[in-house]
Amino acid sequence: MGSDSETEKTAQKEREKKKLLALAPIAKPLAGKKLCKRTLKLVRRAAEHKCLKRGVKEVVKTIRRGNKGICVIAGNISPIDVITHVPVLCEEADIPYIYVPSKEDLANAGATKRPTCCVLVQTKPAKGELSQEALEKLKGEYDQVASDISELANSMF
Repeated sequence: MGSDSETEKTAQKEREKKKLLALAPIAKPLAGKKLCKRTLKLVRRAAEHKCLKRGVKEVVKTIRRGNKGICVIAGNISPIDVITHVPVLCEEADIPYIYVPSKEDLANAGATKRPTCCVLVQTKPAKGELSQEALEKLKGEYDQVASDISELANSMF
């Protein structure tokens, strides 16, 4: 007879397997566990400081206007046609992008209840100003995640 913690662990492993099975075939470069955790933490911090664009429409509009950032795309979107043009736009604008396994996790990190297809993390807020300390902390995390993403992308292509 197993303990409750063992039951929880097996249930969590089952959920992770289901997430990986639901991934789209174009979800590359896909963040590993560590990078995924770090990326979602960056998204959470950006949401707190209002430095986040949510949804395909808003992200595409921001990229076309020439703003920079890190694009985080969910890998389990159905139909996949909704987001197939976003990586192409990111590559043309030299914006690093990464896929994470779950749109639900991306929405939780982005402080919304609705599952989110993609978000764009920026270093400065759309309105107002950030304190110098908060800006430096956000910029430090941003730079670290951006370098990890570019390293992963370079190893793939």
